[in-house]
Amino acid sequence: MSPKPSALRQPKASAELLGGAVLTWLGHSTFKILTPTGKTVLVDPWVMNNPACPPEHRRFQSIDLMLITHGHFDHIGDAVELAKLHKPPVVAIYETCHWLGSKGVQNAFPMNKGGSQTLAGVRVTMVHADHSCGILDDGKIVYGGEAVGYVIELENGIRIYHAGDTNVFGDMKMIGELYQPEVACLPIGDLFTMSPKEAALAVRLIGARTVVPMHHGTFPALTGRPEALQALVRDTAAEVAILKPGESLR
Repeated sequence: MSPKPSALRQPKASAELLGGAVLTWLGHSTFKILTPTGKTVLVDPWVMNNPACPPEHRRFQSIDLMLITHGHFDHIGDAVELAKLHKPPVVAIYETCHWLGSKGVQNAFPMNKGGSQTLAGVRVTMVHADHSCGILDDGKIVYGGEAVGYVIELENGIRIYHAGDTNVFGDMKMIGELYQPEVACLPIGDLFTMSPKEAALAVRLIGARTVVPMHHGTFPALTGRPEALQALVRDTAAEVAILKPGESLR
């Protein structure tokens, strides 16, 4: 039996899910989080040349914290410009932070997998991702460390797992057990990340109440679709929140 259309957009009891926070998908893997205390967190800052990002979401009144999962252009494309303009703490793996510093970003806060730090009232834990992390710089690929994901704990204790670009890996089970995220943002596009098939296993390993598909539909090559993931996890307790770019989960 096909799920009801409403089940494909917002999970049940969505008004209570984030406890006053707002998670907005800006297309591809870029998310804006408005925290319960009014802070703006931007994950994977690629907006100006992101064909999926609605024009009205490409400018920000303020950014209080920026998180970067890895150095590919479709995740870091606007990091330098936005970091210089808004001057938020910028979190990335050590090598990527070093590169950002070479471009004039003065407020980088490097870390590595397994570490945590609290910035702008938000606790950030860096976790593993199974992907590459080369940075295209003046026509050459430079070493950017490794790709990562983040567990983002808001001021109200709600935890959001942004997996970054990744394939499924067995230690997602440990991420679920250690941090128990309420929401998991998972790539499903295939080709450069896992497809819905692998993401369905990730859903089972992580055990999050709500899953937000990402890294799909931006380009024709990204063929994975949220409805396919929805069908593959229908036997679990997880609900798939299918958002259009610019739509929010609350």
